[in-house]
Formats: sequence, C-alpha cells, structure tokens
Amino acid sequence: MPALTRGASVSVVACTYSMARAAQLSNLIEALKTQTVAPEQIIVTVDHNPELLARLRAGLSGVTVTENVQTRGLSGSRNSGIALASGDIVAFIDDDAIPAPQWIEQLAAGYEEHNVVGVGGPVDPMWEAPVPPWFPAEFGWVVGCGYAGMPHHAAAVRNFIGCNMSFRREVLVGVGGFRIELGRVGLIPVGCEETELCIRLIRDHPGYVLRFDPGPRVRHLVSRNRMTWAYFRSRCFAEGRSKARVARIVGSSRALASERSYVARTLTAGVARNVAQWFRGDQTGLARAAVIVAGLMATTAGVVVGRLQLVLGREPLATSRPETARK
Repeated sequence: MPALTRGASVSVVACTYSMARAAQLSNLIEALKTQTVAPEQIIVTVDHNPELLARLRAGLSGVTVTENVQTRGLSGSRNSGIALASGDIVAFIDDDAIPAPQWIEQLAAGYEEHNVVGVGGPVDPMWEAPVPPWFPAEFGWVVGCGYAGMPHHAAAVRNFIGCNMSFRREVLVGVGGFRIELGRVGLIPVGCEETELCIRLIRDHPGYVLRFDPGPRVRHLVSRNRMTWAYFRSRCFAEGRSKARVARIVGSSRALASERSYVARTLTAGVARNVAQWFRGDQTGLARAAVIVAGLMATTAGVVVGRLQLVLGREPLATSRPETARK
C-alpha cells in the first residue's frame, strides 16, 4: 500500500441528531474551516431528524449536509457520510468536539508511512462543570475521552476513540464501513462499533497498523448529565454488553485482549495509586479506588449479561461481512 503525502486530501465526517447541539456543531464547523490545512470536504450527517436536516441545509455554507440513509444510529450515520467522501482519508469527529488548529494536517502526516491504514489521536475532556472528585482518570472512556494508561508517544494500537480517528478511504470502503448492529443510538450509552471496525480492518490487512499519534488532538465536551454516578454505572454496563457483541463477531481473544491488559495493569495501578493518595490525606482517593472496582464489576456484569442474551437469542447478531458503506 503506497504512502500518502502530507498533501493527501481529508474528508471530515461529523454526525448529529439533535437541535440541542446546533451551537456546538457550529463551533466545530468553524474550527474545521480555520484549520492549517483545509479539509477536502466537511460532511455533516443528520440521524433521522428531518427538521434538523432542513435547518442545517438552509443554514450551513461550504458544508455537505446529508441524512442517515441507513438504520438509525451512529454507525449508519457514519456510513452515510463515508458514501459521500471523496478524500484520500476519512476523518471522524463528534459534533460536540473541537479539533486543534493543526488536526487535519497532523492526521494526514501520519500516513506518510506506507503500512499505516488509520491514524487517531488524543481526546481531551472539556468539563461543563467541576470534575466529580470520585471520577477516576482510568475511566475517561466512559465520557468519550482519553484515559490513564493510553500511550504518550506514537504507537500502534488496536483501536481508536471514535471522537478522533481517521482511515484511508479505500480501505474503509473495502471493509464495508461500520456495522449497523453496533453503535450509539441517540443518548443510549452503547458503542464499540469503532473497536469492531478497527479489529476487522487489521484482520483483513495483515502487516498494516493503526497509528496513535499524540499530535492531532481534539477537545470533547463532557456535559453535566454524563458526570453522574448513574451515567457512569450504566455506561460501564453498556460497554460490557457491547464487548460481548464484538466478541461474538471477531472472537474473544481479539475483542478482549486489550481489556485484559487494561485491567491487569491500568486498573490495578489506579486502585493502588488512589489508595496511596488516601493514606497521604486525599479524602477522595478511597472513593476513586472504590469506583474503579465498581466500574470493573459493572462492565464485567455487562459482558456476562450480553453473552447470555446472545446465547438465548434475545439479541440476534449478524456475523457476516458488512457491505454497508460501499459506493
């Protein structure tokens, strides 16, 4: 696979579903239009909301606004955006995120190595309110952001955070895009569609890598409703259920290998560090250690329940190769 030059074209796909995010989406588009390297396209996909679709088409200039022509949800919306992309690279960002000014330039630079089929970067939280003192850094993924234990330097990774990822378009289309059986629908805290796509992509292209680069950063809004114990618990459980579905598709060894390392290293170290902070006088350290354990238990429970539902046939899941993003 040939290397892409620094001048490779980039199509950016952002998915949205609610008028409540209109201001955030406007900020995102402004940030994309003022990048050091201009995107080939800015594609906004609206998820089954005709009123919002009409408003955005009337109000946005220099942007391709399209509807999700597939099943409702984030995966279908992304696939609908992929179908319109013409750039060498397709980059994905959330509608409530803001990229650094060099985001597109730095993502494209990562493809100068011929064996790189995807590039992603850090996702920093923009907290809408003070961070809850009980919230552990190891669970930043709960709110769609980076977390303790992620690489600090450029490295090959299994999968990216969905708010900051990109892929070669020809490869992305070739593997069929995202599975519509996976992925967030509205505010329902499910996911893992990025994980499954990344695993499938590397499985189908042995010898190639997904590159995490600390350069191309984005900031992701963390709203108040995601800063509660109830959301934390439900998101962990939903992640476990989603992981069970991914394991059914790609096998447990691929689906859970990184998670086993995360538990053995990151969470174990996190508990020890927070307990030590409690001994040194940080009264919230013990709470964070307990939340790490509770989060692990909720996620594990989700995996168990998800597997049982699949075995009992309550959540039928297609395992064939997706063809959803082909042109």
